[in-house]
Amino acid sequence: QVQLVESGGGLVQPGGSLRLSCAASGSIFSINGMGWYRQAPGKQRELVAVIRSGGSTNYADSVKGRFTISRDNAKNTVYLQMNSLKPEDTAVYYCNADIIRVGVPWAHPYWGQGTQVTVSS
Repeated sequence: QVQLVESGGGLVQPGGSLRLSCAASGSIFSINGMGWYRQAPGKQRELVAVIRSGGSTNYADSVKGRFTISRDNAKNTVYLQMNSLKPEDTAVYYCNADIIRVGVPWAHPYWGQGTQVTVSS
């Protein structure tokens, strides 16, 4: 079994900051890419940022320069530092990881349960 547990969401005023965390646990052999997605009401889920096992990153244009994704491989954890938050960043944020389980020769995508981020004055 593998589980992704997110934390760090909440209510913040425009211009504020939040840091999301997502820890993977279970029978993990290795983790390839890790990322953050978000889904606002009435909209499709969209990619926010991704970080590969080697550390390279990609960001959605809407968050470039404001959000930073990082990972701690020793802790199987991915982070999303969100600065200069805007009301349009309001969404449920989900973490995703491509995980190779012990005894399984291929990677499988896993999702966290989601954490609400609300940007409002």
